[in-house]
Order: sequence, then C-alpha cells, then structure tokens
Amino acid sequence: MEFEHEEELLEPVSPTGQYMRSSALSLSIIGVMELEIPMAESIAIQLVKDLFLPINPRFSSIMKQIAGEDGQKKWKRVEVNINEHVNFPKFPQGMSPDYYDDCLSNYLSKLGMEDFPPERPLWEIHVMNYPTTNAASNIVFKLHHALGDGYSFVGALLSCLKRSDNPSLPLTFPSLQSKTKFNTASTTFLPDVLSRAFNTIYYFGYGVLKGFLLRDDHSSIRSDDEGVLFRPLTMTTMEFSLDQFKQIKAKLRVVNLGVIY
Repeated sequence: MEFEHEEELLEPVSPTGQYMRSSALSLSIIGVMELEIPMAESIAIQLVKDLFLPINPRFSSIMKQIAGEDGQKKWKRVEVNINEHVNFPKFPQGMSPDYYDDCLSNYLSKLGMEDFPPERPLWEIHVMNYPTTNAASNIVFKLHHALGDGYSFVGALLSCLKRSDNPSLPLTFPSLQSKTKFNTASTTFLPDVLSRAFNTIYYFGYGVLKGFLLRDDHSSIRSDDEGVLFRPLTMTTMEFSLDQFKQIKAKLRVVNLGVIY
C-alpha cells in the first residue's frame, strides 16, 4: 500500500538508476553470507525489520513515474510486507553437503534470471538453512543496482553485524599497517602529475574508441553471440581470503570488492 502524502516522495532517481531499471537493462547484485549456525525464520524477519530496513529509505521505496515531468521517476515510500521479500527455500531433508551445494548454485542461477515485481521495493533476502560444504546456513541478498553500488551495499550490510565477543560493538577488522615507504613530495610530485595526465588522456581516448570503433575480442568470458543476454546463466564462484584482498589492493592501489557479473 502506498503512502498518500506527497511528502513521502523522496529524491529523484538518478539517470543511471533509471537506466538500470529500464526495458533495456535490469541489473542486480547478488551476495551470499555464510553462517555457522542456521537462522530461525522469526529471527530473520525480525532482523530485517529492525536492522535492514532502517539502513536506507530506498529499501522501503519504489520507483514511481511523475506525471508532467518528462518521464522523471522518483523514489516513493511504501509499506513493506516483509513476508514478500524474505524467502525460505525448501529442499529435501537429510541430503549431503555436496547436494546442497548444487541446490544453492542452481538457486542462484534461477534467482539471477528473475526480475523484481514493479510494485515492490527492489530487494529480496533468501535464507537457506541447509548445510553446504562451507556453511551450516546461507543468506542470499539480491539487491537491484538502482538502489546503490556494491561498495555501499557491503558497507550497509556490514553495519548490521556485531562482534561475537561483544555484541554492543560494531564489526571490526584487524588493521594492516603498510610498510611501504614513500619518497618526499618534492621528488615525486612532478612525475606523478605527468603519469596521471598521461593515463587520463590514454584511457579517455581508448574509451572513446571502444565506444564507437573497437569491439572486445572473443574470449572464454565473452562469446560475442547475438542474444546471449537472454540465455540461461550459471553462477560460478571463486574464493579469496581477506589477506589476498589486501595483497590485490596493495599491488593495484585500488579498492576491490567481490562481485558477480
């Protein structure tokens, strides 16, 4: 049920958000959280209500097209029926962890092909209380990319977690002190500026060429076949430890996140 008050209309949907939720494209982010113990249905629903929904008003909003504004869409607050967003898939009981690994993989593949109903906020949570080879339970988050990017989603979800040794404190990770020693600014400033300028010109020009003239080569992850976007998909996972993420970040000097495309 939609709120009737006009003040419940929030900020306009960004152009990127509108495109990601259009007839041309519908892009979602799927994340899996592994648990050491199964999560009861009542607890899952309560956590979504008390912790997840308050994170961002967009989790309680839908895109609504505003009449007379050239197709402009805005976020409109609605009442959220949590039972429509939190799902508990059912599989045969007493099977092996390998069997439930396949169930999880097939479920993720099926989930990736489904679109969100337009009358509901653009997120879903699926609690799979079956023991896989890596966890006793898995929580699957499906969040539409129009709600935000992967970095903001990870930050939002981590904000819901608490430390096991002291639940009154938020989740923290061990700090890593860099041992890299940098030269003084006077000796590195000019080469750094020239390098940044060159990279900016190079990648801008390459991006323009890729957009109008060049095409990506055929590869194991790009088939180059017509209509490939409409074919069934299969989820594939790779695992990295936090230490490996830190090594990648240190070598590339970037912020990195695990993503599914």
